[in-house]
Amino acid sequence: MGRVHPDIYFFGAGVAEGRAQMRDLLGGKGANLAEMASLKLPVPPGFTISTRVCNYFYENRNQYPKGLDQGVEKGLARIEKALGRKFGDATNPLLVSVRSGARVSMPGMMDTVLNLGLTDESVKGLEKASGDPRFAWDSYRRFCQMYGDVVLKLKPEEINESDPFEELIDRKKGARGVTQDTDLNLDDLRELVREFRALIRRGVGRDIPQDPYEQLWEAIGAVFGSWQNQRAITYRRINDIPGGWGTAVTVQSMVFGNLGSDCATGVAFTRDPATGEKGIYGEFLPNAQGEDVVAGTRTPRQISLRNGRRWAERQGISEAERRAKFATLEETFPKIYRQLLGIGRRLERHFKDCQDMEFTIERGRLFMLQTRTGKRTALSAVRIAVDMADERLIDRRAALMRVEPEQLEQLLHPRLDPLAKRAVLARGLPASPGAVTGEVVFSADEALAVSEAGRPVILVRIETSPDDIHGMQVSEGFLTQRGGMTSHAAVVARGMGKTCVAGCSEIDIDYSLGTVSANGRVVRRGEYLTLDGSTGEVIEGRVATVQPEIPSFFRKFMSWADAERKLGVRANADTPNDAKIAREFGAEGIGLCRTEHMFFEPARIGAVREMIMSENAAQRARALAKILPMQRGDFVGILEAMKGLPVTIRLLDPPLHEFLPREDDEIRELAPQIGTTPEHLKQVRDSLFEFNPMLGHRGCRLGISFPEIYKTQARAILEAACELRARGVKVIPEIMLPLIGERREYDALAADIRAVATAVFAERGLKAPYAIGTMIELPRACIVADEIGEVAEFFSFGTNDLTQMAYGLSRDDSAKFLGDYLRRGIYKKDPFQELDARGVGGLMRLAIERGRKKNRKLKIGICGEHGGDPASIRICAKLGIDYVSCSPFRIPVARLAAAQAEIERRNGRAAFKDV
Repeated sequence: MGRVHPDIYFFGAGVAEGRAQMRDLLGGKGANLAEMASLKLPVPPGFTISTRVCNYFYENRNQYPKGLDQGVEKGLARIEKALGRKFGDATNPLLVSVRSGARVSMPGMMDTVLNLGLTDESVKGLEKASGDPRFAWDSYRRFCQMYGDVVLKLKPEEINESDPFEELIDRKKGARGVTQDTDLNLDDLRELVREFRALIRRGVGRDIPQDPYEQLWEAIGAVFGSWQNQRAITYRRINDIPGGWGTAVTVQSMVFGNLGSDCATGVAFTRDPATGEKGIYGEFLPNAQGEDVVAGTRTPRQISLRNGRRWAERQGISEAERRAKFATLEETFPKIYRQLLGIGRRLERHFKDCQDMEFTIERGRLFMLQTRTGKRTALSAVRIAVDMADERLIDRRAALMRVEPEQLEQLLHPRLDPLAKRAVLARGLPASPGAVTGEVVFSADEALAVSEAGRPVILVRIETSPDDIHGMQVSEGFLTQRGGMTSHAAVVARGMGKTCVAGCSEIDIDYSLGTVSANGRVVRRGEYLTLDGSTGEVIEGRVATVQPEIPSFFRKFMSWADAERKLGVRANADTPNDAKIAREFGAEGIGLCRTEHMFFEPARIGAVREMIMSENAAQRARALAKILPMQRGDFVGILEAMKGLPVTIRLLDPPLHEFLPREDDEIRELAPQIGTTPEHLKQVRDSLFEFNPMLGHRGCRLGISFPEIYKTQARAILEAACELRARGVKVIPEIMLPLIGERREYDALAADIRAVATAVFAERGLKAPYAIGTMIELPRACIVADEIGEVAEFFSFGTNDLTQMAYGLSRDDSAKFLGDYLRRGIYKKDPFQELDARGVGGLMRLAIERGRKKNRKLKIGICGEHGGDPASIRICAKLGIDYVSCSPFRIPVARLAAAQAEIERRNGRAAFKDV
């Protein structure tokens, strides 16, 4: 049978018109349903409307391409023929689901409608066909609720306002004296349908259509429309998903997990998404529909017996109680459990990745509703990649490409100190690992406000919804009263790398009072909670943390990355402790040591201020004599920590006024401490005022005006090097001159440093190796890089300042309007977060070509914040830079990103187009 329309792809009943490779057109859901159908797995028949229609829909004022209506009718006819049912029929009705599906997973961000096709007439047919009137009216109740919410937009107006449909359900359960939806009887469900429709008529001025085709087209329009809802837009922005991709819409015949005790619905992973452990992992609910599992309104059961026993132990539930109340799928449906295991193994081998599967059991028969690549934590991602490579399912390069570099930072953050005292308030499910402390808030908007005020946030919700996404992004972690390991909160947390404790039924949350309570104790809005996402513990107050233990498979994974990459990775580190951490994380040197950070320590800021207050060179020399041993001690510690590895030390860069107090009362307090009057100190401060200090008296200009400052710093570096050399420690100091834009600046300052080196080596009776280079952070420096490169031994791109200068933007002030540029698509990325390949990258390419033309041995690195950004690292690899430098905790990120850049190069994929 031929295709019914160019933008409609049928699957099921022995047919698969699409394939997994067509996800750009069919979305991940549609493409994988087609693929499962081609593998002859039990997939209910349906069809997918392509993403092209979504884009047409938005470009043509919510209209559809010519002939799509007839194509949809023909697609429905094929489903009817395959199942022997009729859409909207009063005797044996076909019901369908209408689901979204982008090319990448966006869990919960767009809309779905289930049980579509139910009307006052077809519900009678469903009663007859199923032989279960209660099931038929429960399905009708669910359809009315979902249609009212998704299609007719009858939703809460405020973030903490309760759902009007759920209010009616809760009222009905209260009147009946029951706690579960499943305890409501047939009459209750019929009354709820009438109450829901009355609510809809009051809310939107019309009823749910009784024509099933009208329902279908309104649902298709609502699902396409959900591509541009606020939560989807926010999710795309957070996860860097282009708005032009659009979503597909899949129309699929319904199967029912709520027909009775031989029915169920669930979600299963082929490996544990939190730890990466091999083996089926997931949750199910007997006598339920799919949305019940993720909604959090009922406590799900575990798939496997092993995980069921682990869950019960964490919950403090005895084995006898677990068997009686929370029997696993393995125990309840042993044959289907074995079938699901086999399908999971087959899908994992086929897709060569961990799968997240949705399934329904209808009257003892298993149906597969979806499979997709499973979202996972950083720990799980690395373990799964290593295990699959060891199992020869994929090769090592494929394993390296499986892990997002940004994820690795999650593995390196602290965990709770096992010796610290903790007041455990409650225990929930350990849905996403990590240990975090924050201020309690109860809404996404509150989370945003508290985060913007600079305080850490714990978002506490009865259950999260996709509308909470903007607050979830800025929170340290999430705590929910309802939901399981596959709930919205859990899935989003693992995807974002956040900590989450879900399904914490011991707590009570009162939004109106702003409290979370358990076991007679109350925590109020603004107070602190600590979450342990590895144990599920919810702890009152703040708890100390310790550094995590790095698992052996992580070290193996990183060794594979190091074997692939060409790009070196150094650290930005200003203290011996930073240097020690950097080495532990695999740094191959220090690419930026900022000496001004050392000046701000309380024990030495007085001497620095005395230097600034000096009125002549002699006074300045006396002050610098106090600073010299302090700086020498700093450099001894850092060089010793990095023994044998290069350490690039930037001489003083910021303007001097930054070291002086700004407020008059601070001046009055400081003046007697440094032996001057408040009036004189204020006069000095005012004399240093600059209208534009970023372009003022800073960087190498300080060394030109006050040569003794740079000479003292050079002496401290070289004396430290000699001291360590005398002790047999190998040192490689690299002295970096900031803000050079003219070769004569470099020549003058380099001559001063060499003179100091000659003197120090003579005094110490030995020599130490050193190099002199410059930071390239001015556009002019890029243009005259041939002149500077002729004399400099290395370049290091300071891309923070280079971006500011190239764009004419202040990094400190541009946040006020950069959001407007990003929203309107003028800038695709914040240029301070991801390197601008064409503009700033073009300047860098010019500097590299011109510098190396005059000096083939010129070593070139990057030390701006971009050095830890994976996309920027790919650009650096393409440019032929020798190394990147980033913060210590970003070093594994940079190592993996560098390896991936090299793999992409070998595979012939351009790292970027414009450079």
